[in-house]
Amino acid sequence: MHCPFCRHKDSRVIDSRVNEDGSAIRRRRQCPECDRRFTTIESASLSVVKRSGVIEPFSREKIVSGVRKACQGRPVPDDAIALLAQGVEESLRATGSAEIDSHEVGLAILGPLRELDEIAYLRFASVYQAFDSLEDFEAAINVLRAGRLENGADLDDLDLGPVDEDGSPTLL
Repeated sequence: MHCPFCRHKDSRVIDSRVNEDGSAIRRRRQCPECDRRFTTIESASLSVVKRSGVIEPFSREKIVSGVRKACQGRPVPDDAIALLAQGVEESLRATGSAEIDSHEVGLAILGPLRELDEIAYLRFASVYQAFDSLEDFEAAINVLRAGRLENGADLDDLDLGPVDEDGSPTLL
């Protein structure tokens, strides 16, 4: 690490501390040439490769923004959205890869969002997976219902609006 004061090529680490959320390390350094001290913050970079091939830095705020839009009008607290975004970031960093495909980011969001709020999940999935017909929504609803049955929940617990006698959604 170059000294920011005298540009000496080397510096000595005096103290290291992990940031409160564990995403960065703060190091206190001293230059052996000029004896001045300075602080560096080190973090592992995570980049997202978009569909177009453009690479941009990972942003937790983009996850929060997208999930907040999906949860608009739903009884989901901001703290829960922030925790979801943090969990998604942690799971992506746990892969050990420096570059993550945007598709993987979307998939990492869908699971926790499904647990948080099923309606928000459908909204997010409809945009993320580019639903273009009622059949796409119906298939996603059926997957949600099947998951509920596996977990021992009653079909009536999933309130997705009016349903026909056979349990399929009523088309208005």
